[in-house]
Amino acid sequence: MYTLETLKQRLKEIEQMGYIPTHRSGPTGIGKTLEDLLGINENNIAGADLGDLGELKSCRNNQTSMITLFTKSPKPPRVNGILLNTYGYVDPRRDSRKILHSTVSGTSYNTVNGTPYGFKVEVVGDRLYLKSNFPQQVTAYWEKEDLKKAFEKKLPKLIFVKANCKGTGRNEEFHFVEAYQLSGFSFKNFEELINRGIIKIDIRIGQYPDGRTHDHGTAFRIMNNQIHLCFAHRIKLL
Repeated sequence: MYTLETLKQRLKEIEQMGYIPTHRSGPTGIGKTLEDLLGINENNIAGADLGDLGELKSCRNNQTSMITLFTKSPKPPRVNGILLNTYGYVDPRRDSRKILHSTVSGTSYNTVNGTPYGFKVEVVGDRLYLKSNFPQQVTAYWEKEDLKKAFEKKLPKLIFVKANCKGTGRNEEFHFVEAYQLSGFSFKNFEELINRGIIKIDIRIGQYPDGRTHDHGTAFRIMNNQIHLCFAHRIKLL
């Protein structure tokens, strides 16, 4: 396991390697390549990649994209199935199975599947509610304390690495040139970022062939160049 000093040393060694061919084509290539260089096993488990040092995240300097902070399904229990049955629509690629895919923010209602109706999120008291302007109403929400715990479990600290890149697909290469440790999560900041639409929520619900609800993971996401807004402290590593 790395200490902060040994991680800084390893990141400097990686920086001195210059451009490194991707270990996987596509959007996740940068993360896979960096994990391999740091000797980290790929995982989808809630918890930090680098132990006490934090979760590892990386981004391409010439691209602005959304990254996932954490995933958390809304309450009450089994509400995803109710949301799917009430607001879902047929996925033409999957033999009439229903899906509900929607990116939601706190600034205004979106629209779902070409309809005039959609969702937004709003903090009321100790809950973040999924609001709807559909004729039919479903109560779905996240407890603020649950969101705080989910964030702090996944991102008590964050090791954030930036890379210059060139090429595309299988021929993409990365030069890792900048890295920080971010810490000091502020839920007050998190709530403000929700209200300003900077943190967005991706709802991804589908169906198995037998009709059971399939939760692909409700993701809380932010632009990679704004993730530092969630944290109070920053230490430069590279």
